[in-house]
Amino acid sequence: MTLDNKPIYTGGCQCGSVRFRIEGALGRASICHCRMCQKAFGSFFAPLVSVDPATLRWTTREPDRFRSSDVVQRGFCSRCGTPLTYEAPDGPALSIGAFDDPSAIRPDIQFGCEGKLPYVDALAQLPVRQTQEDAAVSPFLASIRTFQHPDHD
Repeated sequence: MTLDNKPIYTGGCQCGSVRFRIEGALGRASICHCRMCQKAFGSFFAPLVSVDPATLRWTTREPDRFRSSDVVQRGFCSRCGTPLTYEAPDGPALSIGAFDDPSAIRPDIQFGCEGKLPYVDALAQLPVRQTQEDAAVSPFLASIRTFQHPDHD
C-alpha cells in the first residue's frame, strides 16, 4: 500500500526488460477463450485484468505492440516473448500471469466461450506432480539454472 492507502501491484515480463507498477485498484479479472486470445498467449485461454490507464506506469520500458485487429493492440516483450497487454479503446488489460503475485487476482468471468477448448473444464482432474518430484528423478531438470527475472523489483 502507498501512504494514501492505494494498493500497489507490480509485474513484468519473464526476462525483466519490461516492468510495470499500478497504484490503485484493479478492474475486472477475466479469462478469454476466443481464438485471437489463444493465439496471442499461445495457450488455452488468456487470463487478463483491466486497469485504469492513469494508474499504470511502465517502470523500465514499454512493451512492443502488435495490432491484432482494427481496434485492439497487444503488448509483449520483444526480448523474451512474454504477452503482457490487451489494449482496447475502453482501456488496457494486463496478463494476470505477468504480475509478481498473480495469486492475488482471481478471475470472476469468462469471455469468448465459443472458442473454449473442449477439455479445459477437465484440466483440474489431470494427475499432478510438483517440480521437485521431477527434478529428483531427472538429472537434466535438477541441473537447470533459471534466468527468469525474480517476482519483485
